[in-house]
Amino acid sequence: MPSKSAGIIAYRKRGTVEVLLVHPGGPFWRNKDFGAWSIPKGEYADEEDAEIAARREFAEELGHELSMPLTPLGQVRQRGGKLVSAFAAEVDIDVRSIRSNTFEIEWPPRSGKRQAFPEVDRAEWFTLEAARERINAGQRPLLDRLEQLTVGE
Repeated sequence: MPSKSAGIIAYRKRGTVEVLLVHPGGPFWRNKDFGAWSIPKGEYADEEDAEIAARREFAEELGHELSMPLTPLGQVRQRGGKLVSAFAAEVDIDVRSIRSNTFEIEWPPRSGKRQAFPEVDRAEWFTLEAARERINAGQRPLLDRLEQLTVGE
C-alpha cells in the first residue's frame, strides 16, 4: 500500500493568488530548486484523519497552527506512488517567522557522524504561475484545483 501524506496549501490574494510553498531542508535538497518545492505536508497513518494530519504537519513545518476551516482539494498521486491529500486555507504568514522541526541523518554519508537539519529550510510566496515551476510535479494538479476554487472569490 502506498504511503499517504496530508498537507495544506496556504494562499493569499494580493491582486493575484499567491501560494505558500516550502523547500525541504537537508543536504540532498540544498542546491535543488525547480521541482523541489512542496506544499507543507507529511505522512500519516491509516487510522488518522487526513485533515488532522495536515494541520499537525503545517504546524511542525512552519511553526504556525491553523484554526480556520479548511477546504478539501482532494488527492493526487506523486511519481513514487505516495498519495497526497490536500486542503486549502486563506491565510497570510510572514515567511521570516517560520520555525521548522528538525530531523537527524548521518552526514556526511558513512562518516558515523549525525547532524540535525530543519525539515523545511525556507518558505516563500509564489504566484500560481511561478509555483507551477517550483512545485513537485505530482502536486501541480492541486494548484489547478486551488485556482478553480479561488476564481470569482
